[in-house]
Parts: sequence; structure tokens; C-alpha cells
Amino acid sequence: MNMEVIWTFLSTQGADFALKIVGAIAAWIIGRWLISIAVSIAGRALQRGQKIDATLAQYLKSIISVLLTLVLVLAILDIFGIKTTSFAALLAGAGLAIGAAWSGMLGNFAAGLFLQTLRPYKVGDFISVGGVTGTVKELGLFATTILTPDNVLTVVGNNKVFSDNIQNYSAEPYRRVDCVAKVANSVNVQDAIARLRPAIAAIANVKDSPAPDIEIVEFTPEGPKLCVRPYTHNDHYWQVYFDTHKAIVATFGAAGYPVPETPVAHRVMP
Repeated sequence: MNMEVIWTFLSTQGADFALKIVGAIAAWIIGRWLISIAVSIAGRALQRGQKIDATLAQYLKSIISVLLTLVLVLAILDIFGIKTTSFAALLAGAGLAIGAAWSGMLGNFAAGLFLQTLRPYKVGDFISVGGVTGTVKELGLFATTILTPDNVLTVVGNNKVFSDNIQNYSAEPYRRVDCVAKVANSVNVQDAIARLRPAIAAIANVKDSPAPDIEIVEFTPEGPKLCVRPYTHNDHYWQVYFDTHKAIVATFGAAGYPVPETPVAHRVMP
């Protein structure tokens, strides 16, 4: 690179260019601050609307934030003398790479619109989408934010959500809790089931109707395997899940049932 050209640029336009950079940085900081205020005001206004739920409010806030940020970017480009028409020409000349990137973003945006229309879930629902299971924190413009049970915030693109299966565990008022209990071959299975029924029914927050299911589900070399399936409200799922396992251990222990052991294979001597 010709150092003389660089020196000439710095000596003639360097100060002006530096001021533009400082102005652009200041404009970005102030602009983002103003955008956050505007989005916050819009959010409070939407919350006051009785016909707008939290999911739609978050979606509208995302749209407002993106649009205002785009306006801010165009304003900063104008500081450097790049007009809107020049910016459009720059995007057009970027080629297939930018087009592919925008295609993915537009796919997420379109999926977000369908999710808002069909409403398979809302903020606060416990769902499983795109291989992620957790509580919906936000249905955004391009992605859905989910908080997993191990407290990890995960962002899933709306296009992936909409193109895959959606399981909404909060759609119905109660859920079935699936647990398994194995008994030894020497144990009377009907006696084990009879002991479990009152113990499981006595667990806090277990529903009386439908009654818990306790049946033989599988036979193994160690002994029969029982399915233990109480029903409970969504809010009490994990409490009932863990308490059911505790009840199984306590019931079998009080009955003196032996622990199922894996049969030892006998070696055939040559």
C-alpha cells in the first residue's frame, strides 16, 4: 500500500474522518439507549391492554426494536455519507451469501408469524421443540427463548420450531407422571401392586380421577417391571415424580422385598 496516499488522506481528511467515527459511536450509544426506552414504553403500553397477552406483547416489542435499530443503522451510515440508495446498492452487490443469510432470517420471521397465528404455545408454557425442553420465556421476532429445567437459557430459531414437532405439556390441566418399579421374581406381583396403590394415592397433589395406573408393563430376567403412573396438575409434576420414587422405595422396603438381581450366566465347560 502506498504510504504517500495514506499520509495524504490523513493530512487532508483524517480529522474529519475521526470526527465521523466518534459521531457514529456516540450516535449508536445514544440511539440504542433511546431505543431501549422506546421499547420499554411500548411494552408497558401493551401490558395495559387487556386483549394483548404476554406472548404477543414480546413479539411486538421485538418488531419495534428491530425496526428502530434499522433506522439507527441507516442514520449512522448517513454520517459517513452513505445514502439509503447507496446502502441498497451495497446489499445488492454483496451477492449470494447475503441473500442466503437473509433467506434464513426471513424463514424465521415467517415462521414467527405463523406461530403467532396458530398459537401452539405461549409465554410460560412448558414445551419441547427443536430438541429443547423447557419453559417459554419469549416468542421473539426470529426465535423462541426457552429456559430448560437445568436453568440454561436456549434460543431456538422459529423456522426450526415450526418445521419440527411441537409438544406443549401445559396445554392440558394435568399430566401423567411415568415411573417404573422392578420387583424380584420371588415377589408376589399382585401383592406389590396392592401395596403400591394406597401409597401412591396418598402422595400430595396426586389426582383421584383419573386414578394412578399400576400394572405389569414388562418381564425381565430379574423380575417383572411395573409401570407406576399417577396423574397431577402441571405445576406439581416434578414434586409428584420424585415423591413417587420415594414411595416405591419406602413401600418395597417396608414389605421386605429383595432387590432384583441380574442372573449370573453359567459358563459351559468344554
